[in-house]
Amino acid sequence: MSFVSLTRQLRPALVLCTSAMLCLPVGGIHAQSAKPFEALSNSARSIRDSVVALARAQIGTRYRTGGESPDKGFDCSGLVQYVIAGLNLQIPRTARQQATVGVPLARDTSRLLPGDLLTFSKGKKGRVSHVGIYVGEGRYVHASSVAGKVIESSINRPFSPLIKAWHGARRILSLDDSVPTLAVVTPKAKVER
Repeated sequence: MSFVSLTRQLRPALVLCTSAMLCLPVGGIHAQSAKPFEALSNSARSIRDSVVALARAQIGTRYRTGGESPDKGFDCSGLVQYVIAGLNLQIPRTARQQATVGVPLARDTSRLLPGDLLTFSKGKKGRVSHVGIYVGEGRYVHASSVAGKVIESSINRPFSPLIKAWHGARRILSLDDSVPTLAVVTPKAKVER
């Protein structure tokens, strides 16, 4: 059995396990809890961990322009769409469209959470043309046309004319919900500082 077919078979199990974990109580029931939002933050962490696990499971899958599946390959936005669909959420198809979803974040690695989208462009004012999924510790998973496959990279890579500059970040998973939902932003939303 190939890695790709194994990944395809494990995807539904990952979604079911995540859903089941969300239904389990976290810790015992107490009349007064020292941390009233602990269960909420634990379920949000589980959702983010699931996004990271599903993204990392695609590492090594070949790059393909327009690709949307592990069998045929991924382009950057196809990978993001595939991973987020694992949570039964839908986002637009292209990197430029995905860069408008959710809540905009300041370009500050200390504010990023696993599952946030990172956007890239040629130059600081360029149009977004690449997207990846932040997995923590200054690293992200993306489908790289240069590498020819899905890889994990550091945000702080040395300059190269082949590598697009980190443009910004978007939070698509809400922080305070016990079920996976897209963070919603109004048209006049400000960048989180």
